[in-house]
Amino acid sequence: MVRTQPSTDPSTPDKTRRRLLAATGSGALAATAGCVREVRSIVTRDAPSQLSLDIKTAPADADPRAIRIARYLATRLAAVGIDASIVPMSRESLFRDVLLNQSFDLYVAPFPGRTDPDFLYSLLHSRFAAEPGWQNPVGYANLEVDRLLDRQRRQRGADRQETLAAVQRTVARDQPFSVVAFPDEVRAVRDDRVTGWDRVPIHTTLGYLGLDPVPDGGLDADAADARPLTLTLTDSRPTENLNPLAVELRSGGTATDLLYDSLGRWVDGSVTPWLAAGWTWSNPPEGESAVTVRLREDMTWHDGTDLTADDVAFTYAFLADTSLGRLDSPVPAPRFRGRGSIVTDTAVLGDRTVRLTFEGSSPAVAARSLTVPLLPRHVWESKAEQATVAGLDLGGGVTRALVWRNVDPVGSGPFRVERRTSKESLVLAAADDHFLRREAPEALDDHLAPYAGGPSVDRLAFTVVPSGGAGVELVDAGEADATASPVLPASVPTIGRSAAADLVVDQPRSFYHVGYNLRRSPTSSTRFRRAVARLLDEAYLTETVFDGFGQPAVSPLARHDALAPGLAWTGEDPVFPFPGTAGELDVDRAREPFREAGYRYSEDGALLLS
Repeated sequence: MVRTQPSTDPSTPDKTRRRLLAATGSGALAATAGCVREVRSIVTRDAPSQLSLDIKTAPADADPRAIRIARYLATRLAAVGIDASIVPMSRESLFRDVLLNQSFDLYVAPFPGRTDPDFLYSLLHSRFAAEPGWQNPVGYANLEVDRLLDRQRRQRGADRQETLAAVQRTVARDQPFSVVAFPDEVRAVRDDRVTGWDRVPIHTTLGYLGLDPVPDGGLDADAADARPLTLTLTDSRPTENLNPLAVELRSGGTATDLLYDSLGRWVDGSVTPWLAAGWTWSNPPEGESAVTVRLREDMTWHDGTDLTADDVAFTYAFLADTSLGRLDSPVPAPRFRGRGSIVTDTAVLGDRTVRLTFEGSSPAVAARSLTVPLLPRHVWESKAEQATVAGLDLGGGVTRALVWRNVDPVGSGPFRVERRTSKESLVLAAADDHFLRREAPEALDDHLAPYAGGPSVDRLAFTVVPSGGAGVELVDAGEADATASPVLPASVPTIGRSAAADLVVDQPRSFYHVGYNLRRSPTSSTRFRRAVARLLDEAYLTETVFDGFGQPAVSPLARHDALAPGLAWTGEDPVFPFPGTAGELDVDRAREPFREAGYRYSEDGALLLS
């Protein structure tokens, strides 16, 4: 059985028509992988001043799609005379270099999906150009875009849509990064122990909370031989580090989201009260907005300590400066900088009441800040001192909070850590005192009704596997219940032949992209980046790298309702069309933009430093 999650973009084709059970492969692209070094040696002969670029990305065993995009790009750069080297590195090292140390020429990686388009503010605003994290990792600075991003935060409805469209059009022309495609997420699941895999995306907090155990499905927590619900992971980082602030160690952050609650969560497309019993919005003077939050009664952390409004106020102060004023300059938490930076003030009004004030913004935008994880003051306050770590450079200070492994986390979420084996497994147990379990169903708001009673699965076990294919084999054999990490489309035929496994396809808002370092030459040149962007055939890459399980795109909002109409995919890149057909490059046409940008070619075709 094939189940496809509904798309967030009405223009997205139905993925059930995509040869779901056909054999997959892309020999044409794979064949180019071994040619990069040979091509480079040809174009660099007798050309000591040839322009050279490094492309950093994760290795094939960590992200086979990213490195295939990098190989494709390297061969096309070589074809136009650029000496391009691929630098595979662990995901942790990659994100340290890109997000923290800002040490790269180009990189290829997925950008984590975001629900509200305001994520563009932190991704593109120049105020974040020197800061670490996913906020403006490329160093983009455009004062007109800054103005538009500030404006959209205060707007609503059609006015905001128009402003966001203007942002997208300008960014598409400037190319601080090149969007390649929005991949679909393919997973294998079993229905013999639980059902409900297709209600909301798998491997999310609400996805796990919404599962329904099958009677006699072997999930009885009181049984001595009961096996927990078992999910496979291809990323071992959650078994080694559970620090929600560690930007280089978190991808989607599902493990930490299960451990740490927030005031609000995204439910059915909007931020709704979660740990908060409710909130009231108001408009103080000078165009600010504020929200008064009332916490639920008798809230505690997993260690039994009371959770109060003081912890809430501490969290926002800590996210703004993890040194708590102890260092010469603030050290914000990079992972939540975009959401936390909008908060300008907090005021504790009682044990269960706190008021947050925001810089000029609409409540819809400000509500994003209510989704950050709440941190217990009695645990994290001691992590504000300065720390150092090899390979990490935040340019002025690193706090323990950012590098601490936090292997025994104290949160307030629906699950707590039961046991952990580094690089092998992470087992979570349902927290009996979580508000979803102890509050009567009638006391919960309608949006929480489907989750009344708390986790229906008492234990979750995440098992690290070497590949998505290995995870599918475990699901087929009944040794795992689902693949938490998405698997490659090459596994689809195996899932289709399985009598026990079902296929689930989700369409998230994360996207693969090529990032350019705008802090150094030649990628600081807009004309150079445009010329490179033309080398990307997004449709071809979607078919060959993603085997058709994805959507080619040019805007980071391609799966949002706010997508600019002129940037919708209609068969080719509407801004910088690929100079060729079906991935085959017309080299003469591809070289012309580099010449127009002022670059010269040597007699043997090498692009020379200008």
